[in-house]
Amino acid sequence: MKMKTIKCEKRLCTCCMEVHEVKTVITRDIATFKEQKVEYDAEYMYCDIAGELYADERQMLENDIRLKDAYRREEGLLTASDITDIRGKYGITQSDLCSLLGWGGKTITRYESHQVQDRAHDTILKKLDSDPEWFISLLNGAKETIAEDAYRRYLKYATLLYEADRDIYLRKAIEADYVRFKGDSLSQGNTELSLDKVVDVIRYFSASSDVTSLYKVKLMKLMWYADSLSYKRRGHAITGLAYQALPMGAVPVGHNSIIDLKDVPCEEIDMGEGIAYHFSLSGEGLEFGSLSDEDIAILNTVIQKLGKMTKDEIVSFMHKERAYMETPPKDTIQFRYSDSLQI
Repeated sequence: MKMKTIKCEKRLCTCCMEVHEVKTVITRDIATFKEQKVEYDAEYMYCDIAGELYADERQMLENDIRLKDAYRREEGLLTASDITDIRGKYGITQSDLCSLLGWGGKTITRYESHQVQDRAHDTILKKLDSDPEWFISLLNGAKETIAEDAYRRYLKYATLLYEADRDIYLRKAIEADYVRFKGDSLSQGNTELSLDKVVDVIRYFSASSDVTSLYKVKLMKLMWYADSLSYKRRGHAITGLAYQALPMGAVPVGHNSIIDLKDVPCEEIDMGEGIAYHFSLSGEGLEFGSLSDEDIAILNTVIQKLGKMTKDEIVSFMHKERAYMETPPKDTIQFRYSDSLQI
């Protein structure tokens, strides 16, 4: 039998009842569980005098879990530690998770130790792992059965997870929308879409004291001018965004989703007849890590030329661009017009 020694210490050997160096070893065991042969790593102590393996109570319990976890992996089920990790993501206790799911009070305790879950419960736990929004809905449904401080703590963890996942899905959706421009360098200014740069460009404009009344329409024009000026100077845009010619001027493809990206400082303001989107960012030591010094120099030029314009002024200015006048409505504005840019 092959054994790997992981520890050796002098102690009373309960196999031979003598004091000597006792090895703690790992062996590859084979056992049958639910009529299926399973291989797994088991931990034992080894007595050199008797030439025998034996296990204490802790090792017997852990070996039982190792056997069942090996079976779970073979069957595509969550392991005991997987279930513990899911709870850890939400910071929730075993009993409170059972309350959320409507399960018996000790169900999760058993699944994290000696009992293999059925497939129906496994599916629910996997959904919980991948869907924090569902966790929040379950949490709200069980609010009356959970202590108030615990409820607030679980909600905080779940909200952070939801916001992180939402940004990932949002980015994938925007990137999917840009697949149609693959190979069309003049639509994206010889630049692959970089949503990190998109976010930082918005943040940079939002943080500038020389940009006044920054609402969505004005922001979209500033972004187009930044990408177009970059293309004019360097032969490539900053962000990789593609812009359409809409009635108010150039607007990036996916603009409604872009302003919802994480870290975009967008505030919705009720104007009575509709919602306005205002952008503002303040604070010490702001960083824009995705932008190069050349990128920032271009943004500063745009701010200097256009930052103080009102919405109506910048729309009127944009309407006089050859790029806008020669692009049919709703078509993509080609970056080849950048040579005639007014700034």
